[in-house]
Amino acid sequence: MTERPTQPRRHRLARLVTGHGRADTRFGVRLAVGAALTSLAAVPFSLALVLVESHWAPLHRLDRDVAERLHRSALGSPDWVRVLDFLTHVAWGPLTMRLLVAGVVVWLLWRRAFRLAAWAAVTATAGGLAGLLVKNVVERARPHLPDPVAHAPGFSFPSGHAMTAFTSCAVLLLVLLPLVPRAWRPLPWVLAATAVLGVGYTRVALGVHWVSDVVGGWLLGLAVVTATTLAFEAWRGDIGRSRTTPAEGLEPEIVTDSPEPVGRPGSR
Repeated sequence: MTERPTQPRRHRLARLVTGHGRADTRFGVRLAVGAALTSLAAVPFSLALVLVESHWAPLHRLDRDVAERLHRSALGSPDWVRVLDFLTHVAWGPLTMRLLVAGVVVWLLWRRAFRLAAWAAVTATAGGLAGLLVKNVVERARPHLPDPVAHAPGFSFPSGHAMTAFTSCAVLLLVLLPLVPRAWRPLPWVLAATAVLGVGYTRVALGVHWVSDVVGGWLLGLAVVTATTLAFEAWRGDIGRSRTTPAEGLEPEIVTDSPEPVGRPGSR
């Protein structure tokens, strides 16, 4: 009776275990780094939340002074109020931003970029749910100013308009930047910054949010985008793709990847 070739089998098993061990180690490191960076990104929002909840006097004075100054300007110019109302509800409003993200998600699904589409949808949805949750936990009242020029329902901190603008612009930038020629890439950044800063200004100028509400919305949006982006980067590492930078977009390969016929297994 011939002897079984146990030695080669042992070697194969050892190589298999070693390979899995290395992959698990790399994945564990990525998870640890991702969790650390997400926690770090959440620190500014946590600090803003603590200052708002503790009614920190310097922050309260800043909120009150800016709100009253901008309110006086709005009272003296009804035409300017109409412009602000258009910008905050139409041009940079949450509905507009969500429709843009939804359009990008549909386009990504058509391209069969399923994971990138999932990232965009999850980022936008998680941002909205996180903002709603924090609003109902904090229950901060909106500004009460004499002769208000605008009204808004619900609680004040954080600003949903500000957070939606931040997360939506981040999604649009990180998805679409690879399609923009390098010489033109500063332009999308300028447009995104204008929308994010502009919608924050309109919310305070219309007297429906404090400055700290707007900053809190931006910081919460940053924490959400950081968490989902790091998760996407971990997937890229698992399939052997290189890390990206914000200047490159989240998946530069989308420029060269073409839509695949339905029924054919995708590469993503």
